[in-house]
Amino acid sequence: MERMLDIIQSSALPLFWALLKMTIPLTLISFALGMVLALITALARISKNRLLNGFFFLYVWIFRGTPLLVQLFIVFFGLPSVGIQMDAWAAAILTFSLNTGAYASENIRSALLAIPQGQYESAASLGMSRWQILYRIIAPQAFKIALPPLSNNFVSLVKDTSLAASITIVEIFMTAQRIAARTYEPLLLYSMVAVYYLVFCTFLNYLQSVLEKRMVY
Repeated sequence: MERMLDIIQSSALPLFWALLKMTIPLTLISFALGMVLALITALARISKNRLLNGFFFLYVWIFRGTPLLVQLFIVFFGLPSVGIQMDAWAAAILTFSLNTGAYASENIRSALLAIPQGQYESAASLGMSRWQILYRIIAPQAFKIALPPLSNNFVSLVKDTSLAASITIVEIFMTAQRIAARTYEPLLLYSMVAVYYLVFCTFLNYLQSVLEKRMVY
């Protein structure tokens, strides 16, 4: 028991720093880029341009239909065979952003389509351009609708970043793996990682609920 307490004390700070310095930045950067891609994709999917619609439909279909781990391996281990080389950090950012963009685009698209068509027509009758209608009328309402699923996407991404360990990124999970290999206490170390994720995701869920209440009122 004393040995386990020593391991917990000695491992708590390294795991926390790995979460703070690698897992959280990886999540924030990937999510931000993914949201930009998701918005572009959603707008393309509701446009009348068949070429754009078809291209982004194919993108969403591929990334929603294949495992994230496989996507990571293709980008990091597979692309170098065709001359596209990138480090682990760039590969993770690219893959997580593309994956997040594909899933989030469907949430944004659904939110945009949920706005009654009459609002477009009424705003157009007032002389507003398509982009003015989208920015001033549609986007604020669509954001309220899309907020819960987008928040869930963010929480899911936090947990999915543990897969980055498979391409050599030393985030919180790989840090735990290294400590477990040295201490021979995998159950303890992986349980600690689970607690870190649980606490962080619980905090994010709380922020989500607060934001949703403010959006309603």
